[in-house]
Amino acid sequence: MDIGDHEIVSSEQVFDGRVVKVFLDDVRLPDGRSARWERVAHPGAVGIVPLLETGEVLMVRQYRHAVRGVLLEIPAGKLDPGEPPLECAHRELEEEVGMKAGEMVKLAEFFNSPGYSDEYFHLYLARDLTPGKADPEADEFLEIERLRLEEAPKLIAGGDITDAKSIIGLSLASQFIEGVLRPFEGQRNNES
Repeated sequence: MDIGDHEIVSSEQVFDGRVVKVFLDDVRLPDGRSARWERVAHPGAVGIVPLLETGEVLMVRQYRHAVRGVLLEIPAGKLDPGEPPLECAHRELEEEVGMKAGEMVKLAEFFNSPGYSDEYFHLYLARDLTPGKADPEADEFLEIERLRLEEAPKLIAGGDITDAKSIIGLSLASQFIEGVLRPFEGQRNNES
């Protein structure tokens, strides 16, 4: 029995939203039994750790309806159809915090929540920042905050930063700056 041997027998889209699509899939399992699984299709996203020359990181505080609360996060956003991740990272950086990056270093790629969603995430460190023009989406109300990168572990451990992409991004950015981590070299697709 091969644990990867799953066959999708049927798939029905039950929701088509602005950000996600939801499917009910009937799947034949490796042992021949059947299961019905929900699946959320997401276009993918990027996150950016904008590092100023002062050693401070620009973060955004915003309301997240799914958790009914305000979170402190790195700037991030979803990919537009056909948009390369690097292009999206530059766009989101300027839209959310009003900065342009002279250098974008890819830190990681990962599945955000593979138990139910195919969302694939691209994570960057932005350096050599210069002012641009902030232009958040109409339904985004953002407060920009600065924190010293070396303060991030304490804020994560204290529960002040609970967003996964931000925890991963800040942790990897620290390791990259310390010389422990090299830029991400693997790629799921040919876009960087």
